[in-house]
Amino acid sequence: MLQESAIGRAELPRPNVSVADAQAIFRDHYGLVGDIVELGSQQDRNFRIRAGGKRHVLKICHAEYRRIELEAQNAAMKHLAGLASMPLVPRAIAAGSGETILSIDINGQPCHARLLDYLDGEPLTRRKFLPEITVAALGQVCGRVAKGLDSFDHGGLDRQIQWDLRQARPVATALLSALPDERAAARIAAALDEAERHIAPLRAGLRVQAIHHDITDDNVVATPDADGNPIPRGVIDFGDLTRGWLVADLAVCCSALLHHAADPFVALPAIRAFHAEHPLNEAELKALWSLVVQRACVLVASGENQLALEPDNAYAAGNIAHERAIFEVATSLPISVMQAAVLEAVGKADDRPLPAMEPLLPDVAPKSFRPVRLDALSPLFEGGNWSDEGIEVRLLREAAAETGAAISRYGEYRLSRTRHHSATAPETFALCIEAQVPAGSRVVAPFAGIVSMEDGGMRIDGEHVCLLIDGMERTHGEERTGAGETIGRVAASGRLRVQFCREKGLTPPPFVMPHQAGAWSVVCPSPSGLFGGDFDAPEPAGEALLEIRQAHFARPQKNYYQRPPQIERGYREQMYGMDGRSYLDMVNNVAILGHGHEKLAAAVGRQWSLLNTNSRFHYAGVAEFSRRLADLAPDGLDTVFLVNSGSEANDLALRLAWAHSGARNIISLLEAYHGWTVASDAVSTSIADNPQALTTRPAWVHAVTAPNTYRGPHRGPDSAAGYIADVEAALARIEASGERLGGFIAESVYGNAGGIPLPRGYLQEVYRLVRERGGVTIADEVQVGYGRLGHYFWGFEEQGVVPDIITIAKGMGNGHPLGAVITSRAIADSLEKEGYFFSSAGGSPVSCTVGMAVLDAMRDEKLQENARIVGDHLRRRLEALGERFPIVGAVHGMGLYLGLEFVRDRDTLEPATQETAAICNRLLDLGVIMQPTGDHLNVLKIKPPLCLSPQSADFFADMLERVLEEGW
Repeated sequence: MLQESAIGRAELPRPNVSVADAQAIFRDHYGLVGDIVELGSQQDRNFRIRAGGKRHVLKICHAEYRRIELEAQNAAMKHLAGLASMPLVPRAIAAGSGETILSIDINGQPCHARLLDYLDGEPLTRRKFLPEITVAALGQVCGRVAKGLDSFDHGGLDRQIQWDLRQARPVATALLSALPDERAAARIAAALDEAERHIAPLRAGLRVQAIHHDITDDNVVATPDADGNPIPRGVIDFGDLTRGWLVADLAVCCSALLHHAADPFVALPAIRAFHAEHPLNEAELKALWSLVVQRACVLVASGENQLALEPDNAYAAGNIAHERAIFEVATSLPISVMQAAVLEAVGKADDRPLPAMEPLLPDVAPKSFRPVRLDALSPLFEGGNWSDEGIEVRLLREAAAETGAAISRYGEYRLSRTRHHSATAPETFALCIEAQVPAGSRVVAPFAGIVSMEDGGMRIDGEHVCLLIDGMERTHGEERTGAGETIGRVAASGRLRVQFCREKGLTPPPFVMPHQAGAWSVVCPSPSGLFGGDFDAPEPAGEALLEIRQAHFARPQKNYYQRPPQIERGYREQMYGMDGRSYLDMVNNVAILGHGHEKLAAAVGRQWSLLNTNSRFHYAGVAEFSRRLADLAPDGLDTVFLVNSGSEANDLALRLAWAHSGARNIISLLEAYHGWTVASDAVSTSIADNPQALTTRPAWVHAVTAPNTYRGPHRGPDSAAGYIADVEAALARIEASGERLGGFIAESVYGNAGGIPLPRGYLQEVYRLVRERGGVTIADEVQVGYGRLGHYFWGFEEQGVVPDIITIAKGMGNGHPLGAVITSRAIADSLEKEGYFFSSAGGSPVSCTVGMAVLDAMRDEKLQENARIVGDHLRRRLEALGERFPIVGAVHGMGLYLGLEFVRDRDTLEPATQETAAICNRLLDLGVIMQPTGDHLNVLKIKPPLCLSPQSADFFADMLERVLEEGW
């Protein structure tokens, strides 16, 4: 009878109540008059009123819902409100009659009405993407409410509702008749049956208590935390309160998360958080995902049924797409896999051993197998060949040709399975072993079982596990086989693929995504033992290595991301995690040629095999490289110092300015970064790099207003006069003190602020003022120069000036520690008054070889031209985003030094600092490496390798567009 009544209620339309009807109830029964808005609901009518500075919600339901059920809801809210550590819950408000539940007739319909507090906050259902911290917080809220209701009891809990997951199968089956698509109905019915098969043996262990049964993204209200993440603080709508399975409360919560991502693993943080608050027993943990599937079935069936009853129900129509998505995601992985994932998430490992078995290939000696590495560190991979068609087969055959047999590794994250420009992680984790052995080798059954053919391969179903084999010719004609019995021979290709599966009837994929590896490994354990050895790949040590780094690597040396991927390989503009994930590198201006450059690597290797020493020895490289650098500079700048880094280059440039001018005072710009040495740090004023920068400058540093044409006091490309006046004021103060000027240092394009161009004519006038006073002008081109701007080789060319000193580093070594100072002979000779200059590795044979190889590649591969063409294309894509999304304040820079500035308000230019950090984290999830820059850390610093392809530029823009659309 329970399911019959529940189904009957499921077929009720919402009460016929208009806004005018609600207005009369508000006024006549509660004395409230104000603005009224109808809120969505599937079977009730909900209206919100704003009156007297407060907001309340009027809930109206059919009288078929017994009064005692509503009393139970009111009592449950009051009970939770009196407990510690509970989320906010509404309060029932009495009418003028003193009743909290009104039984009234509305347009000839017997109804119940209640007035509740309105809880402020944002429902999560409107957000497409939910960060992990939000998902975990939702699970925590659900766990706390479940824990609080454990001590609650009321006569109204024993009720008949369609959502009771104890009755999910009969309720959903009865509702399926409303589905017009018979194939869809059949899929749902099959999913119900499969879930019930898993639940049936667990039912006795599922605890029953009072449960909210509807803590979903739509029934919580969230407010932002300190980082801007929406965190659920309150729970609304106790309309589904009932006595039911405790684990059903979590199943409902998990199902609601599934339309926010195409991956069922999105629910795992919520499961961990719930379990930490209100621990589930083993039966409940094992039943959880089956109940999620059944909840999804009920949602779709009920939604379709409601639309059939009320085609104009906007709430039901708006939710049906979510409900269909929930079903698709809930059923996208086998229940056994999700069951393993749930257990793993709460720290309950499934370590069932496999029984002893016969060797699969008794005529192939285990020692003859040569393991073939296909992971990110494989020495067999070079020059991007891991992306070649058929590379795995070729490498196995080549290895087998040497030793007679070759074998791949189970549990290996294969780089050969990576995908570029993919928003989702590729299926790189091997659940199988592939072997290359002599054709015709005998294959025997490792255990007794039933033999069948499946998709061209063989399957043996045993008592404890199934074995799937591809690549053999069957000779066994019987359905049953005994352990050690010959079942076939290896086919002419000599290639076998072997895989275990614990789930009967399941055909698992041979490769899965890295984050699913743990769960799939439980269902598909290693078949390594069948080959007589240990052919399992070791688990990457990313987390352990991070702990070692944090223990011994000095803390001021920060790393990107809170949970960084372990990256050990790169090629061109791609970087690869140890799990085989490809990341588009959009920040690595150091690797100007791109990663893994073959010609550069060959040149360096050759030079290392010949000689590496210091520049006091006489060898060709230092002469040739110095000449080539001087040839790149404007006339008159013909003398080169070679150093190890940009910091050293700027430090040396300041020493040259002091020596040549005979004065100490240096003018630098605010918001600038020039390095970490004592002198280069002294002229660095970026508070993002050093929060104390503005209060710890030595007296010889005179920082002037940053000529920031976007957010500075003077804006636009023709704003130079205002900023020049500030320089003149600084010069006047130096002169008034009786001292002289040593020089002026600035990036030619405001790189650290996000690639902001200086106002027109700024450097021309500032250089003139500085030189009039005997000062030296220094152009810091460490970030913005060397062809990166595309339209210019040097940044100062845009301003139409020639500095006295150019400093460079970063890209000139493609990651090798290499920097340089280019200046005039007269300025360089000034340093001899203070003694000799020497850099141990600066100008070494290897460093010079690196520098010349980089210049060769830039010329041969036309990288400056590529920076101009691809950079201009990318800038247009980013500007188009600015037309759609208000958070985009401006696009700065040119070529492949671009900055995308995010603001909360385009008028006030309030920096969107928290949002920018979250956007960068979200981009990492989508396969893009990006970091913020600027004093407010609200600018994306877009400075990828100059080999960036148009396809990669579009992928970055597409992923950024997705984040701005879906949220972060």
